[in-house]
Amino acid sequence: MNYFPLALALLISPAFATENAEQNDDAPLTVNGCLLAPESHCANAKLRGADLSNQDLRKIDLSGADLRQANLRHARLDLANLENADLRGANLTRASLQQSNLRLAQLQGATLLAAQGWGLFAQGANFADADLSGAYLEFARLSGAKFQGATFTAADLEMAWLSKADLTGAILRDANLQEAKFGESNLERADLRGSRQHYANFQDSNMEGCQGCPSSWN
Repeated sequence: MNYFPLALALLISPAFATENAEQNDDAPLTVNGCLLAPESHCANAKLRGADLSNQDLRKIDLSGADLRQANLRHARLDLANLENADLRGANLTRASLQQSNLRLAQLQGATLLAAQGWGLFAQGANFADADLSGAYLEFARLSGAKFQGATFTAADLEMAWLSKADLTGAILRDANLQEAKFGESNLERADLRGSRQHYANFQDSNMEGCQGCPSSWN
């Protein structure tokens, strides 16, 4: 019996497998019909639990997308449209969200450790119980957003807009709040101990039970 064809197949197959794997690694992911690449149009995409870590998603349209429990660690989402997206429980550790649109998005319980969100637009978004420790949020627009129980330990919120935001019970210990705008915000039971507050504006904010809030604004 001639075993040569079988032996040849066994020798050649790994090479083809490696080549195909390399090609697949280089190609953008497609999940449920959504091409995960810069400037793609994936509004209302179904991406719950998807592994999108390290993906280049700059300027992508994910408005209204279901991204619950998605892995977006180190993803590049600069200038992306995530308006009304559902990111509850998503992992955005060290993701880049510079000038991205998260208006009215749902991020309850999301992880945004050391996320880069310079100039982020997230008015009216819900970050309840989210972890934003070490996040870079200078110039972020967060007016009217919900941050009940959220953690901002050592986060950079310099010159961020937080007017009318709900920060009930939020932890902002050792955060940079210089020139941040908290006008008419709710800081009830918040913890601002150790934070830098030079030129921050707390006009008409509710600071009942707040630790570390500036007494001069009472």
